[in-house]
Amino acid sequence: MDTRTNLFLQEVRENLTSCILPYWLKLKDPRGGYYGEVAADGTVLYDAPRGVILNARIIWSFAAAYQALHETSYLVAAVHARDYFLEHFCDHKYGGVYWSVDAEGERLDTKKQLYAQGFAIYGLSELYKVTRDDEVLKNAVNLYKVVETYFADKENGGYIEALARDFSPLEDMSLSAHDINADKTMNSHLHILEAYANLYQVWPDEELKGAVERLLDIIGTKVMAADGHLQLYFTRDWSVMPGGVSYGHDIETSWLALECAFALKDLDIVNRVRPWALAMGKAGNEGLLADGSLRYEKLLDGSFDDSRQWWVQAETVVGNLWLWKYHSDPQGAERALAAWSYIRDHLVDREAGEWWWAVLPDGSLDLSQPKAGFWKCPYHNTRMCLQVLSVFPA
Repeated sequence: MDTRTNLFLQEVRENLTSCILPYWLKLKDPRGGYYGEVAADGTVLYDAPRGVILNARIIWSFAAAYQALHETSYLVAAVHARDYFLEHFCDHKYGGVYWSVDAEGERLDTKKQLYAQGFAIYGLSELYKVTRDDEVLKNAVNLYKVVETYFADKENGGYIEALARDFSPLEDMSLSAHDINADKTMNSHLHILEAYANLYQVWPDEELKGAVERLLDIIGTKVMAADGHLQLYFTRDWSVMPGGVSYGHDIETSWLALECAFALKDLDIVNRVRPWALAMGKAGNEGLLADGSLRYEKLLDGSFDDSRQWWVQAETVVGNLWLWKYHSDPQGAERALAAWSYIRDHLVDREAGEWWWAVLPDGSLDLSQPKAGFWKCPYHNTRMCLQVLSVFPA
């Protein structure tokens, strides 16, 4: 390897093992689980609610880190997260997982988001890879069956965005204040796809394989537009609703869809997905800026949000490495390195650990957003580091 590649690997490994993961290890609550929020100034909000996405992603991150690096403290952290998750986030009456609990672990928001079921499957199936704990696998498979029973749209294909605790319909199915109320979304289908593909690696069920293949086709034929960008919101019959361009999701889906196709070990499926992946990768890179970072999104009015969100920059590194490795794009590695350089110089908090939420268009840090919380999790950046280390193995 050349000097720049070695330095890239060294910096990424150090960021993962000396910054990101130690930061989250310190947020372990000795009473169970992990604290729900840390403000931008580093204040731990011990009484903050705890979101299912954060907790499922913590399971995934530490399990994946243990599998790659074999550091025992990571496995202990993942199991600590598992114990709390199975007790407090799983609905033992109706099935599925809740959106949030309070600081004492009591039910708070009991709606059943498709997105949340996906991340629960994703985290638990990753943990099963390193523990072979039958209870963990059973819970992941049960969640898959919940999704197929209640969320699957048998008439139109795909999955409904959200349901009430008892799986009755909801009027407002939006995932967050940033989203519009839609029957189906790109975002939830992407993450159900990655969850199902991850589960398939440890539970190679033929019906599950069929569901993964159908999801890949949905991404390539309904979600992706002719220009390679992803359409974001849909009615039940897949009519497109107004939405902007999410460059981060374009570049993330470009590599993640291909990885999910690889998981099925079916060359025909891989060959079908590969051109879609390339188109999405090229579309995502339309948001690249001169400093190597990727802008957040293009709005409906044609204007741009040039904030540099932490997760978007992480996906820019991975997506471009995959363009280089699997699509013979010679400049992909250069773009990945440029994106990492931006992350290292602007988003990494070297003193406290972890990354900042975003750099605003004026170059200042977005201190209105937390360092840890419902959406600020050790998932995109941990995964980025592990992907870099796997693309360039020691």
